[in-house]
Amino acid sequence: MLEFEQKHWSSGKEHIAGIDEAGRGPLAGPVAAAAVILPQNVDLPGVTDSKKISEKKRERLYDEINDAALAVGVGIVHEEEIDEKNILQATFKAMRQSIGQLSIKPDILLVDGNKADIKHYKQESIIDGDQKSLSIAAASIIAKVSRDRMMRQYDIVFPQYGFAKHKGYGTKQHMEAITSRKASPIHRKS
Repeated sequence: MLEFEQKHWSSGKEHIAGIDEAGRGPLAGPVAAAAVILPQNVDLPGVTDSKKISEKKRERLYDEINDAALAVGVGIVHEEEIDEKNILQATFKAMRQSIGQLSIKPDILLVDGNKADIKHYKQESIIDGDQKSLSIAAASIIAKVSRDRMMRQYDIVFPQYGFAKHKGYGTKQHMEAITSRKASPIHRKS
């Protein structure tokens, strides 16, 4: 999981930020992105693609990543802006925000998926990066836990939709709640 990081560390780049997002697919709530810079001597067993880990384990790893990382940044773009810009542009904005939240300027970005619209930084795009790069996997966990925590808070305000359970994704229960109650203020209109 450190192959991409090792390549850049050995070429003299010290601060490598892995970037990933959570929440592109849901019908409600924000899109979140995280950027994580790990030290070269990092040891984070169990960190992999956030979608392959239980919610309980993600919460534990979230704390371990925050403790081990040199820097962590999170960006959040809410549903009004997702509707206004489109989900892809909103995702890029969340990624740029996450980099802006880092306490260390990265030398290069490792981005999950295709090339991201992030200027002023060298970047390497890695398809399925959350399964190939520890930095990206760590970012995927930080982004997912950050967003899930927000959705659990929204569940307190709008309990009839079940956000704590499905996190805004289009489950059968969620679709039925929208049909019977109409959309909430945090539902995406687009």
